[in-house]
Amino acid sequence: MITESITRIAPLEPPYDEDVADLLARMMPTGVPPIGLFRVLARNLPMTRALHDWGSYELGRELSIPLRDREIVIDRVAALCDCEYEWGVHVAWFAERAGLDDEQVRSLTVGSAGDPCWTHERERVLIRVVDALHDVGDVTDELGEALAAHYAPEQVLDLVLLAGWYHAICYAANVARLPREPGFPRFADRR
Repeated sequence: MITESITRIAPLEPPYDEDVADLLARMMPTGVPPIGLFRVLARNLPMTRALHDWGSYELGRELSIPLRDREIVIDRVAALCDCEYEWGVHVAWFAERAGLDDEQVRSLTVGSAGDPCWTHERERVLIRVVDALHDVGDVTDELGEALAAHYAPEQVLDLVLLAGWYHAICYAANVARLPREPGFPRFADRR
């Protein structure tokens, strides 16, 4: 666990240059100030412009998996990466919309696919897949077959790339030493 409280890459602070302000405004819902992660990423505008398109896909309606499955993947990845920042953002903004109850969020944070709160085999398989990808970067043939029983090939691709994408996001947030967004949940709230 990262315990240092220093900021290695400080988020940009307003007032922003015009091109930074325009990009940050596109990355957030209207009227919502940009989160710390986006203000860190905006230190490299060409990269952030490219990431914005991919991030919009991962969080958008074109993603071939349901919101609930998306959030199971993201919350589990963030917990496995010990990224309280990204975990807190997604729990605060999406857990309720995704129908994830407190016990399921706790399980994604410190539990396992075998916890009794997971009553659907598809969700248990999904958690096992995220764990395997995190641990060894692959899934066994048996786990791949279980995944294929619940998801079409295009959905499997979306799930695998979503997990990888959020590893990268967590790496950036952890290296930047981003503090939690104000009022967002902490791991300690669920452990």
